[in-house]
Amino acid sequence: MEHQKPTSMAKDESYLDSVLAKRIKLFESIQAQQRADRQSLPSDPIKITLPDGKVKEGIKWITSPFDIASDISKSLASNALISEVNGVLWDMNRPLEANSRIKFFTLDEFDEEEEVRNTFWHSSAHILGQALELQLECELCICPFDSTRFNRKEGFYYDSFSQDLSLNDEHFKHMQAIVEKVVKFQLPFQRVEVSRQQALDIFYDNKFKVEIISALPGDKNITLYRCGSFVEMCPGPLIPNASFVKAFGCLKASSANWRSKRDCEGFQRVYGISYPHKERLQAHVQQLEEAKKYDHRVLGTKQELFFCHPLSPGSWFFLPKGTRIYKKLMDFIKYQHKKRGYDEVMSPNMFNMQLWEKSGHAEKYKENMFALEIEKQEFGLKSMNSPVHCLIFQHRLRSYRELPLRMVDFGVLHWNEAGSTLTELTSVRRLQQDDAHIFCRESQVKDEVRGVLDFIKDTYDTFGLPYNLMLSKMPENYIEDLAKWEKAETALKEALLMLDMPWKVKEMDGAGQGPKIHITVSDAFDREHQLATVHVDLQLPARFELYYIAEGEEGKREMPVIIGTTVLGSAERMFALLLEHYKGNWPFWLSPCQAIVCPDTNVSMPYALQVRDQIHQAGYYVDVDTSDGTIQEKLQRVELAQYNFIVFVDDRDKTRQVILKARDEDDFMAMNVDSLLQFFKKKSFPLVVK
Repeated sequence: MEHQKPTSMAKDESYLDSVLAKRIKLFESIQAQQRADRQSLPSDPIKITLPDGKVKEGIKWITSPFDIASDISKSLASNALISEVNGVLWDMNRPLEANSRIKFFTLDEFDEEEEVRNTFWHSSAHILGQALELQLECELCICPFDSTRFNRKEGFYYDSFSQDLSLNDEHFKHMQAIVEKVVKFQLPFQRVEVSRQQALDIFYDNKFKVEIISALPGDKNITLYRCGSFVEMCPGPLIPNASFVKAFGCLKASSANWRSKRDCEGFQRVYGISYPHKERLQAHVQQLEEAKKYDHRVLGTKQELFFCHPLSPGSWFFLPKGTRIYKKLMDFIKYQHKKRGYDEVMSPNMFNMQLWEKSGHAEKYKENMFALEIEKQEFGLKSMNSPVHCLIFQHRLRSYRELPLRMVDFGVLHWNEAGSTLTELTSVRRLQQDDAHIFCRESQVKDEVRGVLDFIKDTYDTFGLPYNLMLSKMPENYIEDLAKWEKAETALKEALLMLDMPWKVKEMDGAGQGPKIHITVSDAFDREHQLATVHVDLQLPARFELYYIAEGEEGKREMPVIIGTTVLGSAERMFALLLEHYKGNWPFWLSPCQAIVCPDTNVSMPYALQVRDQIHQAGYYVDVDTSDGTIQEKLQRVELAQYNFIVFVDDRDKTRQVILKARDEDDFMAMNVDSLLQFFKKKSFPLVVK
């Protein structure tokens, strides 16, 4: 459909006339020139191979995936959102450039295919940006296109700047009207490629876009998309037009920062969600309302687990019950590492900045480190362990016989997160994690990675957390030793192939230091979180000149490979995730309130205290109910307190049996105290209670 006059959706007509109209004019001029250039090219025939092997004829620079879909069936043409051309995701209306193998993704695959969902939500983010710009006159900053930067099951977000505007539900209602018009008019998403100078001309009025564009290489083309009066930088692909977005909602707004810079007052992140059907949006909103009840901050307050104080933002206080859980998590993961041959190490909390400069971390992350001056030298609080573990490896000569050398550090780390993000336990400045590094030979990488993946599986199965694996491949701009990268990537791939579970590949998504396996877990509300990591570091061994005495020729030295891993990730983030995942109902082995002894009358109180002491001496967290009331009243009170078991005692019972009731179960069990302790011991897996 032709472009609708932007003033029909605008709040400030003069703003559109002066800025957006110029932007559209430049876009249309470039688009017309590119169309003319394509038409002047030779009309060479090309072959398009379908998934079933059939071949269609086409014309280079003219035939599009939409044309092929239309030739197959009207139904496919009307439902296809994107295509895959020679392994690359491709817009439906973008002309083909060579002989192609083509695959179509339809709206019906929204739930099954991540590519469909990501493209749908990325396109919806452009609609959100249009509403922010047109209705509220916000300056737009970043629209994320990489699904690893946001929760792939919870929609999308847009960062914007407005000096004097704090967005709320009332603003969202006005924005919704813009969205509905964009969808109603079926505004198409149109694509062009521009030079850096052309992009600067188009976004001359937006200082944030200008900063992004100016940092790009001068010879790099930039892809732009237009929807109605809205133009944005975007690598694409996007859906054909806005009509597919039948249900759209703005969820919330929060503070944000600009490219990790501090003091970014006025920056806000607006979160949205969209679906092909209104029923899905309604279900999602209901799920969000349900999840609010189990927000870790709400449950943490109710259960008296932790709190944060403004005098130490981002560094949380753990109360006695919260400390019990935290210590259980750390004891569990320490035991699991020890069982798998890792040696625990301890290291200083503060290092001269020279260490971080040598490792390369200062160049990338200095803004996120806590730096301080001591005796006219700059130091930094430890924010990661990888360079520290290199010092441990390097402090004496190593032999190939010592490899693989597995070390893990559970010490405190500090990360200077922006103050605007410090509202929950998942974004903190002080944390602990199971930060492990394996120093090994090249020939050992596959088996070591396989061992880590088995470790992750055992751990997440214990917690009841389903998870997904994704291999991130070499980034486009990688310029180091390609042969080493390919060997490491092959080892990771072979380790994944040995697993009895599916995994995916993310092209050109690896970190600069080496290939990586992303692990995302899903909680009880089907939200995804990243906790564990497995990556091969190809840079630190060279930076620190790490060597070991190799096998064979005397005096021969070889450089080790470093595999960096975490399984829990930060204990704080895992704590928050498990609290919400379990909805506050901690399993017995993790619970801070494992049992409470309830005497039938005050006469039985001495015996209740005796039973309490026996259970306590066996290593369990147990209390005694000293309140008045009937058994039924006691039962209601202690169940609200989330004790795993209630132990009823009656001093008049000459058999000295106790009556046990499990949380959320109606049955009662009679047993003596010794049998009770044996029962608790079996429930204490995976930790041996001492």
